Amino acid sequence: MEWSSGEYPEKLVIAMKNFDTVYSAWDGEDLVGMICVMDDGIMNAYVHYLLVKPDYQLKGIGRELVERVKSHYKDYLRIVVICLMENVKFYEYCGFDVEEDKRALFITELEN
Repeated sequence: MEWSSGEYPEKLVIAMKNFDTVYSAWDGEDLVGMICVMDDGIMNAYVHYLLVKPDYQLKGIGRELVERVKSHYKDYLRIVVICLMENVKFYEYCGFDVEEDKRALFITELEN
């Protein structure tokens, strides 16, 4: 699996240890999918990564990982996802709604 955070392996290892919830999908010893979530402990959960290897996409793996998260956080007020526009339909299929009056904002280059 490739994504921009993979360019920082040392930081990624630390980040993975600090997520509140991680579910993974395996084909034997091959990691083929994972979802990582941060939460505030009672009200809000934030899906940070949902990754499925390209050869395993469209086989229900992503949907199953999302369903595990929805079940785990069923008593929370909300689960938040920020995704690429090309993935909106997938999340809508999984039960998420686009809130037209809200926008996600980012700072991607922090000065040290």
